[in-house]
Amino acid sequence: MTSTALITVDQRRARSVRNVSRRQAGYAVIGVVLLVVMLFPVYWMINASLQPSGNTLTAGLFPTDPSWAGYEKAIADQGHNLVTSFIVSAGAVVVCLVIAAPAAYALAQFRYRWISAALLVILIAQMIPGIVIANALYAAYNDLGLLNTYVGLILADASQSIPFAIIVMRAFMLNIHPSILEAARVDGARQLRTFWSIALPVSKNAVITAGLFAFLFAWSDFLFALTLTTTSEIRPVTLGIYQYLGTQVANWSAVMATAVLSSLPAIVLLVIAQKYIAAGAMGGSVK
Repeated sequence: MTSTALITVDQRRARSVRNVSRRQAGYAVIGVVLLVVMLFPVYWMINASLQPSGNTLTAGLFPTDPSWAGYEKAIADQGHNLVTSFIVSAGAVVVCLVIAAPAAYALAQFRYRWISAALLVILIAQMIPGIVIANALYAAYNDLGLLNTYVGLILADASQSIPFAIIVMRAFMLNIHPSILEAARVDGARQLRTFWSIALPVSKNAVITAGLFAFLFAWSDFLFALTLTTTSEIRPVTLGIYQYLGTQVANWSAVMATAVLSSLPAIVLLVIAQKYIAAGAMGGSVK
């Protein structure tokens, strides 16, 4: 009787393991199919950028005779715009973190009655449509002489990401254990030194996450670029691609090559910083 019972239990376990394996295999197949569907536009963009004829309508599924002429033309025509986007995005990250990191620390560690009202204002600022801000900035920039300048675009793009960065970093800094900060103050560190030497290193994941999203917001910005630039001297790549479509409709390989080049920084940064993003989005930890 005992042997029969053990055999029955083992058979049930084996069937359960097989069912779990089949279920996992089914989920894997569904995931692969969804991934292929979502990434196919990216693949087609790369495929079209390598077509020698420049016509996507006659392009095959694979670039059997790849040509780099589209990339040569894209770099020649849009290289300056790519550099402009990089300068604006890097500057927006610096401005965003310089303002958002101390603000997040103050909202997380200080206990004042007005903090709830400040958080409400930050959330409202995050929900304001960009077109409203762009119209207001155009009038102000016209008076201040900031139209068609790097400084103007950097400040505009940073204003878009500062509320989000404050919210992300504050959520992380709330989880910093008070004993760590108290130990620094006992050793004679002031608030600024405690923030710089303790809070920022502990909140590295949140800072990297906020900086990355600030870069992506600025890199993909189209509204501020369209509103606050009126000449070709300073033109981000998003606006360059938009204006490129009207002149290169017969040469889509150059357009797609520009799109591929403009996608590379975001892809590289996301791959490098993915572990920091996951940790920063999960909240804080005590070291």
